[in-house]
Amino acid sequence: MAKNKVVLGAPAAGAAIALDKVQDEVFSTGMMGQGFGLEPIGEKIVAPVAGEITMIAESKHAIGILTKEGLEVLLHMGIDTVGLHGEPFELKVKTGDKVQAGQEIANMALENIRLAGLQTTIMVIITNSADKLEGLDVEELEATAGQTVATAYVKEAKQKAGKRDYDALADIIIENVGGKENINNLIHCITRLRFYLKDEKLANDDVLRETDGVIDVMHASGQYQVVIGNEVTNVFDAVMKKLPGLGEGEAVETTTQDDGKNPVSRAFSNLIGVITGSMSPVVGVIAAAGIIKGLLALLTLPQLGGLLNVKDTAYITVSAIADSAFYFLPVLVGFAAAKRLGGDPIVTAVIGGVLTYPQLVDWGREFKDMFTIGGFHFQFLNYTYSIFPMILAAWMAKKLGDWLKKTLPNYLQMIFNPLITVLVVSVITLVVTGPIIQGAANGIADFINWLVHASGWAGGLIIGGFYQLLVIFGLHWGVVPLVAQQISASGESSLNAIISVTMVAQGAAVLAVAIKSRKNDMKSLGIAAAISAFCGVTEPAIYGINLRYRKVFISGLIGSAVGGFITGLMHGSMFGFTGSLIGFPSFFNPAHPTELNSFYAFLFSSAAALIISFLVTWFWGYNDEMEMGKKVEKKKTPK
Repeated sequence: MAKNKVVLGAPAAGAAIALDKVQDEVFSTGMMGQGFGLEPIGEKIVAPVAGEITMIAESKHAIGILTKEGLEVLLHMGIDTVGLHGEPFELKVKTGDKVQAGQEIANMALENIRLAGLQTTIMVIITNSADKLEGLDVEELEATAGQTVATAYVKEAKQKAGKRDYDALADIIIENVGGKENINNLIHCITRLRFYLKDEKLANDDVLRETDGVIDVMHASGQYQVVIGNEVTNVFDAVMKKLPGLGEGEAVETTTQDDGKNPVSRAFSNLIGVITGSMSPVVGVIAAAGIIKGLLALLTLPQLGGLLNVKDTAYITVSAIADSAFYFLPVLVGFAAAKRLGGDPIVTAVIGGVLTYPQLVDWGREFKDMFTIGGFHFQFLNYTYSIFPMILAAWMAKKLGDWLKKTLPNYLQMIFNPLITVLVVSVITLVVTGPIIQGAANGIADFINWLVHASGWAGGLIIGGFYQLLVIFGLHWGVVPLVAQQISASGESSLNAIISVTMVAQGAAVLAVAIKSRKNDMKSLGIAAAISAFCGVTEPAIYGINLRYRKVFISGLIGSAVGGFITGLMHGSMFGFTGSLIGFPSFFNPAHPTELNSFYAFLFSSAAALIISFLVTWFWGYNDEMEMGKKVEKKKTPK
């Protein structure tokens, strides 16, 4: 996308017209470049853009302006007026002057030109259009002098090896989040850099929003979030290179200024922040594992000739590769949670390893009776696939580790700090907090599955219609652990099946914009955003286009509501984590591959969401005459 835009104003009061309506072939055919014409009614001539005066014709009828973006703008007053030797024109600038857009630069005696039998049409031409422009949007209207008439979309500068200069982008981001000293910590999810800042008021939202490579900025979940899109990992790495030592054993502090939130709201924001920091680094891995599991189920279908058998070595090996991400999920979540909280990632990962230790897992599967310690009865549970017990364990490990650092002598720290932390937190998690949290989490997950199934079409309609609103505020990360918990507890998630169709709908809406629009930058951004949404990541679509044309976003919500309705009506479920079109394998039940109801629900609901969102956007949600809104200001988490 060509994000660098230059607006061009009317050089005088009058009627702005398309260039092809100018009565001069040299200009109307575009030989001189892209631009527009204006039939003036006022004689005061103003600069259409800001820049430097680089040329003034000897006959005073033409003025050249060079903008800071490198656009060479020609202001040509009248047609064939060169033969008037400057008599109708009074110039107020000279070569080398700097001018602002709308600044008076000349006067044009319209009656004198008409008496000479010549046309007074003024042309504004970008003479280096071929080299500099992706496109030019012109609006035909009755304009006042200086009023915006056209928008020029400047091509991005060529980058080294065809890649973005991530180091330069990192410098801009760091500077405009308040500098290195304002950053407590940084994590990233699939599309966003998530900063924990000392003072969010020091960040410059407007500059970042207009930075090439940044889609949007928001304040949510106790974080300052910079939406990057699919290149987020490269940008994150570039930023972290410039912040040595960040997050290595340092706690993430919340902002010290009064943010206006009440304690409950602040606690909720912090909780969402912890869940986000714990889950976002591992989502890609478990999503990939889910796709592998779904494809394995697909390959065992009798309808496809049973290409694989569940007893085949190939099946068992690939299944183990996919299962490992879920089996050792507490290890991954513990490591990520420790980095988020500023604890010791290795120590916390070891605690996760305790929860997934094969012998303890077997006990959790085999023993139904309670075991007794000191007269208290406890029960073994299987903690593979679990999330919430590990997040609490990471918090306990952080607090205990910090206390031991202050209490133990230095010469005992290296061995006894991890020894005590692992032992104490592991035991507490296994026998106290784990059973309580896991039992509650399993109950909540089962209840949500039951509720969605029981509500049928009504639940699908409501969740489908409103889920993507959570994405706007970053609150969808609070749902991710519930989906994982559902899959771990029952092997399926009806909630995730509805969420999946909302991604398809937003992708279809932005695809309609890309196909319908004649703007090159809109096409390139729209197609990239649609592909991303169909692969399960909707942020580029939502923040890049859909929300900025509100009707496009609403069109997507309409389609996802219909898709959710169908999913609920057919009681569809997902058996993996990855959604949208790329997640189709997740709708095959690995335990019962021949049961295809959920897959049919996926087909019908996705088709409906795609078609309806596309058509509503095409006929109602978008046209090229609509004015793109500013990048949407995101509200803080509701109080």
